[in-house]
Amino acid sequence: MSGDAPGAGAASVPGAAPGAEEAPASRAAPGAGAFPSSGRAPAGGPAEREFLALERELAVFLRRARAQSGEMAREVHPELESSAYGLFVRLDDAGPQRATELSAYFGVGKATMSRQLRALEQLGLVARDPDPADGRASLVRLTDEGRDRFRHVRDARRERYVRKLADWDRAEVAELARLLHHFNQRSEG
Repeated sequence: MSGDAPGAGAASVPGAAPGAEEAPASRAAPGAGAFPSSGRAPAGGPAEREFLALERELAVFLRRARAQSGEMAREVHPELESSAYGLFVRLDDAGPQRATELSAYFGVGKATMSRQLRALEQLGLVARDPDPADGRASLVRLTDEGRDRFRHVRDARRERYVRKLADWDRAEVAELARLLHHFNQRSEG
């Protein structure tokens, strides 16, 4: 990653070797760049190219992330759905939460969240405690067993990231985390 502002100068080619660059859109040959098979710029002009590349890379990333979350959830407990891993991450990071807060955070319906939490509760991985601010509501928290199982799997996952990104500069890893955080914040609500 360079320190240049997005869109300044030549752009990196998604999926190409690190450091590979394409010519700016004004000088690119027909068919060059991120869309070699089309021979023409995407609808909307050169600015559209970055968003199409982003969409493509996110689609691959999300597909892989879903598969990995499923694997990680099953490592926590063989009966877990892939969506459960994200719940563990959130509860470990943010602490006890109302089910409504969790459903809003993940952008799923209350019924879906209720079903997912009920399954985790039956496995002894989460528990509900009365909300001290409102006795009618409850807070969902990880049980000791749930936290121990999750952290064991999370630590193994982190080691895989360290190995996969071993040739990255720490500043690049920090920048990726910052950009993903910024993107996720914009995606809320």
